[in-house]
Amino acid sequence: MGYRSGLEERVAETLDTIGVIYEYESTRVPYTLQCQYSPDFVLANGIYLEAKGYFSSKDRRKMLAVIKDNPDLDIRMVFQKPYQKLYKGSKSTYASWCEKHKIQYCSYYDIPVEWLT
Repeated sequence: MGYRSGLEERVAETLDTIGVIYEYESTRVPYTLQCQYSPDFVLANGIYLEAKGYFSSKDRRKMLAVIKDNPDLDIRMVFQKPYQKLYKGSKSTYASWCEKHKIQYCSYYDIPVEWLT
């Protein structure tokens, strides 16, 4: 069997030697990490602005998790370069990612006035 560490293999050998019946990594147990999100800007009208230069995959996962767990929040992205590729060789941009996930976005130099009032 393919164990992921030498220690796991040694534990399995011990269990086998003493005749313990077991399954190795046969179950998946979901869990949630309790985290907190601090939006960059909270406007008086209740809109949250999240400003991003580099929008990493970690940041993208975080934003999806925050929005999923807080569907009543109005979170909008403000990018330095909205048409920047997600990563080298990607066809998707920060803008297209937002469109796919129905998140409003803009460029930092062109924030819609209606967002601000």
